[in-house]
This record gives sequence, C-alpha cells and structure tokens, in this order.
Amino acid sequence: MLRVLLVEDSRVLAERLREALDQLDGVEVVGAVAEETAAVEAATGQEIDVIILDLQLKQGTGFGVVRRLGDRRPTIVVFTNYSLPEYQRLARDLGTEHFLNKSLDYERLPQLIEDLERRSHLDS
Repeated sequence: MLRVLLVEDSRVLAERLREALDQLDGVEVVGAVAEETAAVEAATGQEIDVIILDLQLKQGTGFGVVRRLGDRRPTIVVFTNYSLPEYQRLARDLGTEHFLNKSLDYERLPQLIEDLERRSHLDS
C-alpha cells in the first residue's frame, strides 16, 4: 500500500485530489494538511511514501517542508500553480523527484501516483 500525504492549502482541491487518489488500487491517502509545520509533523509522525506538495501554503511554504524534512523524506511530488523555471530549479536542487503544474498536469497526477505504487512493489 502506497501511503500518500496531501499538503495543499485549498480545501476544495485537497478533497478533489483525495477523491481521485481513493480510486486507485494500492493507494491510501493518510491525511491532508495546509501548513508547513503540520506537514512536517504529519510526515515524521507516521510512515509516508509520497507527499503531494503545494508550494504556497496557509503558513510557510512547500520549500520549507522539503528543507525541514531533510534527506530522510518520502518521495516528493510538487504540485503547484507556480511552475516558474526558478521554482522548478530550486525544487530539483532540494531533491524533489517530480514537479507538476496544477493547471496543465492535473490529469497526469493519478497516473504518476499509480506508477509510483507499481514501482514500490518492484522495489520490495
């Protein structure tokens, strides 16, 4: 089972993402938070395989979450409306694995999560 944490400041979008991911076999959304500190606590307080991470949060930023989690963190999928090249470069430099634009890549996200779930079976 691939355990996913949603870090998204829009309650409506978080609900839509949860509904989409709940349709996938082998994927469990274990929580949804909207603030940097809550994201770090949720990610370190339970076993998480993937974080779907918005960059603009109600408190703090997605970059702050990545920095605070350090090297010992789950797979990070940045999912943002702020897909400026500088943000993509910073995300890559911080070691995030995937960077998706909410407007352009919304339909790709479930497929990416399915791929990560399949890959987790191959690695175990």
